[in-house]
Amino acid sequence: MPAYVIVNADVHDEEAGLAYAPVAQQSILGHGGRYLVAGPTPEPVEGAWDSSRFLVIEFPDMDRIREWYDSPEYRRAREIREGKVPVSMLFVEGSPPEGFVLPG
Repeated sequence: MPAYVIVNADVHDEEAGLAYAPVAQQSILGHGGRYLVAGPTPEPVEGAWDSSRFLVIEFPDMDRIREWYDSPEYRRAREIREGKVPVSMLFVEGSPPEGFVLPG
């Protein structure tokens, strides 16, 4: 089942952001991931939202996400952005929309 990484990021140091992006991208692609959304400037319409970047990355499954996140390639990317590009990140397993019913 597909799984997704949802990221909110703030680039406090543009140089670090530019160094981080290609290293992170190579690690994502190398682990079977692909970007679905990569946008600067999300437009909040409800609730608080204080990050300047938003990304959604799809992987074949949760195991591949965990392999990617713990990989030496992505560890290197995290070191580049540490303290300069803070992120909030979620791993979410996908489900087919057919027959999806909200609980309640």
